[in-house]
Amino acid sequence: MSSYVVLARWTDQGIKGVKETVRRAHQFRADCERRGIRVHDLFWTQGRYDVAVILEAPDEQALMAETLALGSLGNARTETLRAFTDVEMEGILRKL
Repeated sequence: MSSYVVLARWTDQGIKGVKETVRRAHQFRADCERRGIRVHDLFWTQGRYDVAVILEAPDEQALMAETLALGSLGNARTETLRAFTDVEMEGILRKL
């Protein structure tokens, strides 16, 4: 499985319903699990992004489906970063 960092910013709709953010996070975790995605951590953050999620997905298609489903709810916009472990990075560096 590949690792990812998903950064989210609330939309106007999302901030209006901020009191539901923890419930929405639980729903997000359950939806991820259904797609075979493992959520390691989910944090509410200060600064440019409102939420940061660290997860592992079985493939890019599963993660894409999840972020599209999340976006379609209208509460957040996401930016996804592929993350590499030290072992993966060593493999990449050997290819230089």
